[in-house]
Amino acid sequence: MGAAVAFEGVVALLDRFPALAGVDLSVESGEMVCLRGPNGAGKTTLLRTCAGLVPLRGARADVLGFDLIANRRSVHRHVGLLGHRTPLYGDLRVDDQLRHCAALHRASDTEASAAAERFSLEGRLKGVAIRRLSEGQQRRVALACLTIARPQLWLLDEPHAGLDRTSRDALDELLGDAVTAGATVMFATHETGSARLAAARQVTLAGGRVSMSAPATGAGSSADVA
Repeated sequence: MGAAVAFEGVVALLDRFPALAGVDLSVESGEMVCLRGPNGAGKTTLLRTCAGLVPLRGARADVLGFDLIANRRSVHRHVGLLGHRTPLYGDLRVDDQLRHCAALHRASDTEASAAAERFSLEGRLKGVAIRRLSEGQQRRVALACLTIARPQLWLLDEPHAGLDRTSRDALDELLGDAVTAGATVMFATHETGSARLAAARQVTLAGGRVSMSAPATGAGSSADVA
């Protein structure tokens, strides 16, 4: 299927600090990859770099066929990033936020409703302003928006953070469905006992470089990736 991510010697400087210090990484289309490593290893920066949000240099930095060194913004429409902060409009109601996402990505009302149902955003919650939601509820709205967007590359930083068990299960099912449909998933996590995402491969970062890449334990099933 070809590589969704192809990095060779990628360097990303944050305030002159090399958050990525020569990353070599290849992720195949349709693959689910778990990023591991201690704080400061470069996991979040790598996800943001794949999303075209961080200036970089290197021998090669292709994402979904787009050359990020030549034009890192070219990939924006094709990736979905969920970081520690949810990219939502605080004054919008939940249903208005989802309708806005649907209009932006030319999705149908049916797709928006299905996304709301998947993350239990119907009923009373749909009329609540985003700023009045809890952190976990806002994260569910952000995940529903990603569902509506249907990105080719899903990039998630601590995907289970703030979610209850039901929402965690819904997210795991969603990402499994996305991979089955041909999308690529990369997620970073510190979880040690409850991450049930079925990553095929675990990539470990240290000091802004890839230090190890190996099949995840139980790859191909809902196995612990920690």
